[in-house]
Amino acid sequence: MHLAGSSSVNGPGARSPGAWLGTRRLGLVLCFVAGAINAGGFLAIGQYTSHMTGIVSAMADHLVLGNIALVLAGLAALVLFLAGAATAAVLIRASRRRHLRSECAAPLLLEAALLLLFGLLGRELGDYAWWRVPATALLLCFVMGLQNAMITKLSRAEIRTTHVTGMVTDLGIELGKWCYWNAAGTKDPVRADRRRMLLLAGLLGMFFLGGVTGAVGFSQVGFSATVPLAAVLIVMAVVTLRDGRLVRGA
Repeated sequence: MHLAGSSSVNGPGARSPGAWLGTRRLGLVLCFVAGAINAGGFLAIGQYTSHMTGIVSAMADHLVLGNIALVLAGLAALVLFLAGAATAAVLIRASRRRHLRSECAAPLLLEAALLLLFGLLGRELGDYAWWRVPATALLLCFVMGLQNAMITKLSRAEIRTTHVTGMVTDLGIELGKWCYWNAAGTKDPVRADRRRMLLLAGLLGMFFLGGVTGAVGFSQVGFSATVPLAAVLIVMAVVTLRDGRLVRGA
């Protein structure tokens, strides 16, 4: 899948190079935020909240072992991730229907508000730890679904911010193309999309950098580490409003 083929830039329903650069910039920032939330959330509540593969696998294990309560907890996390994704789709579609200046400002602001709520749950509800952990876990699952669906729609499924397995797989495919030796005179030579390689490497690096930042932040200041993350999302919402609609996605 090429990032900037002639059909995606100049064809029907095309998006301008500037719009794609804006979407890529947003994707890199959201990858950083996702990494920070995932790693920091693990330190805060002992659970990764973007790893639906692991959650579904754990549900199967717990079902076999008879741990029905844990199966239901996993199901709740899955449902909240789905709800977050559905919410992003609804907000983006509503923005397009109303011809708003930015299609992603509303999801970004909602995510920022939820991260601030996450910080509030951690700081103010320490006496109610028995329900704080499941509540924050479900909240973060919703946030991760919201964020992943938002950038997936805006980039036409070319960028995802929580699915590291997919990033590494796509990067490996491009590396395979790059290493492939084309025989002389090949009519349709195999060529790697270097721009896509750089983007995938950048997304992976930003997720890792966000994870380190989130882990340090949560270990040093606790749940208040969500405040700068929320501020970053608010800034991105303002930037998208300034720049106008990023891209007409899927």
